[in-house]
Amino acid sequence: MKQIGEGARAPRDPRLDFFRGLGMFIILVAHIPWNPWTNWIPARFGFSDAADLFVFCSGMASALAFAAIFDRNGLLFGALRILHRVWQVYWAHIGGFFVVLGLVASADQWLGTGRYAEGLLIDPVLADFKSYIGSIMTLRFIPNYFDILPMYLAILAMIPAMMTLERIHRALPVAASLALWLAAQSGYLQLTADAATGRTWFFNPFGWQLIFFTGFGFMRGWLPAPPRDMRLAILAVAFVLIAAPVSCQDSFSCHAGWGYVPALGAIHQWLAPAIDKTNIGALRYLHFMATAYLAFLAVGPQGRNLHGFLAERVRRVGQQTLAVFLTGLVAAQALGMVLDFVGRGFVASVAANVVGFAILVAAAAIVSWFKSPPWSKAGRAQSQAEAPQPTSAQVAAAKAN
Repeated sequence: MKQIGEGARAPRDPRLDFFRGLGMFIILVAHIPWNPWTNWIPARFGFSDAADLFVFCSGMASALAFAAIFDRNGLLFGALRILHRVWQVYWAHIGGFFVVLGLVASADQWLGTGRYAEGLLIDPVLADFKSYIGSIMTLRFIPNYFDILPMYLAILAMIPAMMTLERIHRALPVAASLALWLAAQSGYLQLTADAATGRTWFFNPFGWQLIFFTGFGFMRGWLPAPPRDMRLAILAVAFVLIAAPVSCQDSFSCHAGWGYVPALGAIHQWLAPAIDKTNIGALRYLHFMATAYLAFLAVGPQGRNLHGFLAERVRRVGQQTLAVFLTGLVAAQALGMVLDFVGRGFVASVAANVVGFAILVAAAAIVSWFKSPPWSKAGRAQSQAEAPQPTSAQVAAAKAN
């Protein structure tokens, strides 16, 4: 993967959009409460999951979107552009939190229960809103369901420092990322998610930045592109297969291993520090890189194997990940509520997940339309490009008239 040249406009990579979109669909499935389909998501068969995919692809996308600004306009303007994006993500997080809070509070009030607020661990907020509002706005109170975007904006804020280190030597950002990851493994870098209980951020940005800046580094040229080597492919397949039986977090939903062979649970517990999700354990990181390498091989050079109607729909979702992710947070809770009433049988579960997928596709299409509306210059140019061209006979008839 080449470094984006100075002043160059980075073209869209179909592989990046496809896998970001795929991650959005998997995250939706994982977020629908008590969704039977979660028994079959990748997290049940490996140490890493869609969150790793989302962060890795976000790192690659950030290199494409922001690195050229640092090259062209300098560190100050590059840092200001990152600040603007952090501001956007911050308000996306706050807005998403209050929309979901309003949804679950309304549902609980209508039903006369507190089950939905308790399920998201936000019942203390509803019980004493004045005490929590300051912590919510300053990211000192982050429920688990809402923890991905705070982690993402914290990592985004690290980009100017990494780009500054790059000016000194290209190896320094890689060394800094490794140092932060090691510090996170040692427990030295933790952020508080709930001062009342001492709970820390579930996604520690000082650990997760390793995956983000791995993707960033591939696009930026800090790291060499992996070769298409059969020996590496065999090693990656072997690692993924060996990891599957001991990867599940609980026996209740584990179909790959110790749900049927409880003895494998002891191995899972023994591996816990190395497969830790909060700080990104070493084996979790290696597992994701192995799966990413196999996906890199499977889609072919420049993603030439990604074609067809379904691939195009997934790519379009991947082009609007922030809006789609927020839509998915709300939709997942609403769909979970529907399943609570109709049951979680086969037909109902299929219908809920398919409807959820359709909502994500629709959200991506709507956001894309608003980004190039027909009243804008870009929208008019796109409409003209998509309009059918007149035939020679039509042109001749028009001239005659």
